[in-house]
Amino acid sequence: MARIRIFKQKRIMEKLVKELKQIVSFKDSTDIGDIVLVVAKEPQMMVYALVTDIVRDTSRKDEWWHLSFTFLTVPPQEVTWTLRTAQMTGMEIFTMGGEERFVKAVHLIPSISKTPEPDPGKNKKKETAKVPFLKRVK
Repeated sequence: MARIRIFKQKRIMEKLVKELKQIVSFKDSTDIGDIVLVVAKEPQMMVYALVTDIVRDTSRKDEWWHLSFTFLTVPPQEVTWTLRTAQMTGMEIFTMGGEERFVKAVHLIPSISKTPEPDPGKNKKKETAKVPFLKRVK
């Protein structure tokens, strides 16, 4: 019975990650300065973090990395996790302390664009473009 429960719980995380991949623009790689989305089952969280350092773990034979990042929370929290390349690039869901985790860098595209400068020869009247200060997010 416990095996069935674990299998169902794993499917929940896989389903969540699949849905996130449809609504979030993810990168294929992870570099210093990237923003990553960190998803954890326990403690239950979905939070962005800034990658501050990536250092190869030379004590291991396989390719493992010390991924240092700062959770963008109040107050910010600095952590370092030791992950394989597939884990830190979102290619696989992994466990820490028996709890599932997912980490993948997001591709942020600025949504704010400069308004073009009006051509002074076109209209003699000075027009001021009204740009809303806040953007409504649904």
